[in-house]
Amino acid sequence: MPDDPRIDLNADLGEGFGVWSAGADEALLGIVTSANVACGFHAGDPVIMRRVCAEAVRRGVAIGAQVGYRDLVGFGRRRIDIAPDDLSAEVLYQLGALEAFARAAGDRVRYLKPHGALYHAAAADPGQAGAVVRALLDWDRPLPVLTLPGSALAAAAAAAGLPVVLEAFCDRGYRADGSLVPREQPGAVLHQAGEIADRALAMVTDGTVRAVDGSQVAIGPHSLCVHGDTPGAAEIAGAVADRLTGAGVRLAAFA
Repeated sequence: MPDDPRIDLNADLGEGFGVWSAGADEALLGIVTSANVACGFHAGDPVIMRRVCAEAVRRGVAIGAQVGYRDLVGFGRRRIDIAPDDLSAEVLYQLGALEAFARAAGDRVRYLKPHGALYHAAAADPGQAGAVVRALLDWDRPLPVLTLPGSALAAAAAAAGLPVVLEAFCDRGYRADGSLVPREQPGAVLHQAGEIADRALAMVTDGTVRAVDGSQVAIGPHSLCVHGDTPGAAEIAGAVADRLTGAGVRLAAFA
């Protein structure tokens, strides 16, 4: 472990819509260092986006754009067959919407992270990854991209000169190839706060994670994610933060 170990802790926030609420945004904003804010396509709406951005700025939490497929009904977890040029435009649209609320709150969007099906598509499909990167190249400044190690998105972003931030999921199961276990399969989502906290510390100190087949997968994360829509997410995030800081790991945003 480095002499001054540090890690970012992120969560998906603002994932309600209209009268429907989801997650514990306020509680999580008191724990995490980066907030992946839904931009209205898979979840979120203008009122929620504005509220989460204002609270993030008040608490000193970095604001990230969590962009997804246009899929409110499926919560962005269904792959959509969309042309790369159209996807690029939709990513840029979402980024611009969140930027307006971040600026109104006194900050700016600091990074981008795809959500759900788009996250996995951009990790494996160079075409989808390239579409996300093209949107970022049309932005007015280089934004870091939060993604899996070894992903197509990491490669495309690095080739375009964009900062790449490697992410690990302490509450998700891994396969031996470093990909996440699909949600419909056993072992995909972890729920025990203590187990998740132990896993998070091992990720930071060892740079590896144990896959569902028992093998060790090298990940070397710069940021750890706790899913905001998981039941008990705030309790889980709090346990992770306590375990890390108790072991001398400093929590700090990467952006």
